[in-house]
Amino acid sequence: MEKCEICPRNCGINRLKGELGFCRVGNRAVVSSYFPHFGEEKVLVGKNGSGTIFFTHCNLACNYCQNFDISQLGLGKKLDSKSLAEIMLDLQSEGVHNINLVTPTPHVPFILEALSFAIDKGLKLPLVYNTNAYDSVEVLKLLDGIIDIYLPDFKYADPKIAKKYSLASDYPQVAKKAILEMYRQVGDLIIENHLAVKGLLIRHLVLPNNLAGTKEIMNFIAKKISKNTFVNLMAQYRPYYKAFEDPNLRRPITEKEFIKALEFAKKAGLKRIYF
Repeated sequence: MEKCEICPRNCGINRLKGELGFCRVGNRAVVSSYFPHFGEEKVLVGKNGSGTIFFTHCNLACNYCQNFDISQLGLGKKLDSKSLAEIMLDLQSEGVHNINLVTPTPHVPFILEALSFAIDKGLKLPLVYNTNAYDSVEVLKLLDGIIDIYLPDFKYADPKIAKKYSLASDYPQVAKKAILEMYRQVGDLIIENHLAVKGLLIRHLVLPNNLAGTKEIMNFIAKKISKNTFVNLMAQYRPYYKAFEDPNLRRPITEKEFIKALEFAKKAGLKRIYF
């Protein structure tokens, strides 16, 4: 954090002194909300919900983000690591099945520090790293043996599209390396008693006009990761934030577009497709 290189942007600013880089996270965690979440995949939600902590800010700048008030506008509260640990313990006391860390990348140092407190006080739940996949492999290696379930969103196959819509032309290259590292650590998703306990679960949001490059992404997952990868193919794209300014993004996807995306996944040979 002294010369920040926590994510692939490598801003190089001194976050220990409160300087802000691209993600605008300084020297403390920023949390917008936390609660038992029932809108996640069934294998995460179970009967009691996923103990979801929504971190504020993001190291991408998606112009269609449905949580733009959190990721772009910075809605949230600064917390020290002991307070973050208490949130984890509070969620555990409510009976949730896991601790789901949403947009954790810029907050990794605070999460690790909080875990040191929370585990000492009895935190035992599986940890979910719910990320946009714009992650540094070097930082992910620090999480080896700590994170139980990796939940990356594989967004784009085309660097030009990634730059246009998320200001990250290197996203496809970075995400591939990051997800391969995640898989190396935890392998295919393991489900016990209908609940995920360990492994990789990839989300892919289908965008209008095939902007996400779904075919290429499904082929990469099948050929380079595993045909047994649990893939959530998501059809819920709706225009938010600045999406209305772009003719390619200002409408939801069509049924035909989603069926085509599903065909790509099946033709790639993927065996665990969730939608």
